[in-house]
Amino acid sequence: MQTLITSAAQSITRNDFIPEIEMGLLAQSAWISPKFLYDPLGSHLFTAITLLPEYYPSNTEKNIFSQYQNQITDAVGSGGTLIDLGAGNCQKAEYLFNSLKPASYLAIDFSVEYLQDALTKIQGKYPHIHMQCIGMDFSKQIVIPNSITTCKRTFFYPGSSIGNFLKSEAIQLLRQIKNQARDGGLLIGVDLMKEDSVLMAAYDDPLKVTAAFNLNILRSINSHIGSNFKVDQFRHTVKINHAENRVELYLEALEDLTVSWLGNSRVFKRGDLIHTENSHKYTIESIKELLKNAGFETAQIWTDPKNYFAVIYAQ
Repeated sequence: MQTLITSAAQSITRNDFIPEIEMGLLAQSAWISPKFLYDPLGSHLFTAITLLPEYYPSNTEKNIFSQYQNQITDAVGSGGTLIDLGAGNCQKAEYLFNSLKPASYLAIDFSVEYLQDALTKIQGKYPHIHMQCIGMDFSKQIVIPNSITTCKRTFFYPGSSIGNFLKSEAIQLLRQIKNQARDGGLLIGVDLMKEDSVLMAAYDDPLKVTAAFNLNILRSINSHIGSNFKVDQFRHTVKINHAENRVELYLEALEDLTVSWLGNSRVFKRGDLIHTENSHKYTIESIKELLKNAGFETAQIWTDPKNYFAVIYAQ
């Protein structure tokens, strides 16, 4: 019999993030953590992004899983617990249910409302899988409930979300996964380096869905700290940082303005930027080195014909 619960111990409240948001807004170069992109509306917008033909990661990753399904299943094994980090609409994990046959599934995401709705929709299809969901900011710390068995944990982190982290942060997160996987492992998607034209089309699509996704972070911040950001005073801006091998997302002020919230304010001049996201790109060698530094000893790697993306199982 399936169950759907949200761990109250890990519930996210707006007050938890006020100091972090203020620190970013008041920094010399303003920034907002990308986790705030994923409020309920932002989560829906990101789902729409994954359907765009220009956004290659989703389809490329899905094709890798399809083409190498048997090999991936042999590497990961069946049964145990599938722990889905940044689960979103849970569809990527659902795609693996029939092949990996997990006994239980734990979905973790920043936007718990969106996650609950998504899990409710799929749990009826798989009554034999014990399902739980948790709202968690796992970018800081991964806390797995005691109710989750320690035997054969497979952490699932698709979509190259690891690219949102600086190298030191990525190693810290991967070390936590390694420590909590016990005798299991990590199944992860990683975006590989490629030409600028492909990257720009993916992160600044013609329909401007990605722009809407990025701009929505201002509404998300308003809901957390009571600020008065106005979306129409900013525009979505993309830069490719070749020195750091990453795509960077910004919001650029279109005019001189002041944003206020309780006890504080920030003046933005026209052209000032708010940094909202990094998306690091890897080579096979650099991601292998990252996993090694995090304590993973073995890795099996599958890629697409263009070497746009890699799926890796590490233990």
